[in-house]
Amino acid sequence: MTTYAVKLKAKSEMSPHPTAQYWRKCEVEALFEMPFLDLVFKAAEVHRQHFNPQQIQLSTLLSIKTGGCPEDCEYCPQSARYDTGLEKQAMLDISEIVEKAKIAKQRGASRFCMGAAWRGPKPKDIAVVSEIIKAVKALGLETCGTFGLLEDGMAEDLKQAGLDYYNHNLDTAPEHYHKVIHTRQHEDRMDTLGKVRHAGLKVCCGGIVGMNETRPERAGLIASLANLDPQPESVPINQLVKVEGTPLADAEPLDWTEFVRTIAVARITMPNSYVRLSAGRHEMPEAMQALCFMAGANSIFYGEKLLTTDNPEQDHDRLLMQKLDLTPLPLN
Repeated sequence: MTTYAVKLKAKSEMSPHPTAQYWRKCEVEALFEMPFLDLVFKAAEVHRQHFNPQQIQLSTLLSIKTGGCPEDCEYCPQSARYDTGLEKQAMLDISEIVEKAKIAKQRGASRFCMGAAWRGPKPKDIAVVSEIIKAVKALGLETCGTFGLLEDGMAEDLKQAGLDYYNHNLDTAPEHYHKVIHTRQHEDRMDTLGKVRHAGLKVCCGGIVGMNETRPERAGLIASLANLDPQPESVPINQLVKVEGTPLADAEPLDWTEFVRTIAVARITMPNSYVRLSAGRHEMPEAMQALCFMAGANSIFYGEKLLTTDNPEQDHDRLLMQKLDLTPLPLN
C-alpha cells in the first residue's frame, strides 16, 4: 500500500504571499484572542480582497447510503455502535439521485455533494458511485463525494468518473482527535487527503466545533487546515449537532461568538478558500448567520437535510439571502 501524506508547509517554505504562510498554532490562538469586533472586521477585509462579498456558493448534500457505519465517531448518528433511532438504508437508486440533483440545480445549487456511510468504500462501491458521478456531472453540476478512507487507485477512478471535489474532514485538532474517534487516527485522514491531491481532485476539508474542545484546540484544527499544502478549496465549518444516543449528546454548549470567531479565523488563515456554514446552521439565528457572512463565510449547504440532520429549508434561505442582499454564485 502506498502512503500519500499530505504535505504540510514547513517554516523554511514561508512566503511573503499570505496564502503561502505557515501558521504556527500560537499565531492562530492570537487571532482567536483578538477583540471580537476587531477580528470580524479583519476577516471582512480579507474576504473582500479575495471574493465578491455579495456572492454565496450554494451546495446541496445528499446521503446516498445511510447508516451502519462501523466507525465510532462520537458525534455521528450514522455509527452502527450507537442507538440513535436511525435506520440503516441501502444505496439509493441512481434515478432517484439524479432527480434530486436536478431539483438542487433548479433551486440554485452549483455543487451536488454525495455522502455514503462507509469507513471506506470497496472496489465494487467505487464502480457504483462512479456511474452516479457521471450521471450527476452530465447535468452541468460540480460533483463532490464523501465516501471515507480511500485505497490506492480509488481517487483516480473517482476523478476519471468526473468527480470535482472529495470531502474528507479533519474533524478536530490532532491533539483532541483521540477523545472523539478511536477507530481511526488523524494520520489516516491525512493519508486519504494525500491520495485525493495526488489524483488531481479538489479538496473539501474542514471540521466540527463544539465537541468539548478548548479554544487552543480549535486553533489547532484551523492551523492544521491552513497548513495543508495546497490549502483546501472548500472548508466546511460545522457546529456540533447533538443527537440523542451519541456520546456527545450532552456536550457543553458552544457560545455563538466562539463559532463566529472560528469562521473569522478560518477566513484570515485561508483567504482563497470557500468557507462554508455547514452542520448546525438550522439552530443558528439569522443575525448569527449574518455575522458569519460578515466574517468571511461565503458558502452554505442548501437543502432540507445534511446527511441525516435538519438544515434550513430553501425558502428560508432564499429569504435570508434577500434580506442580506446576497446572490448565488453562478454556475460556470
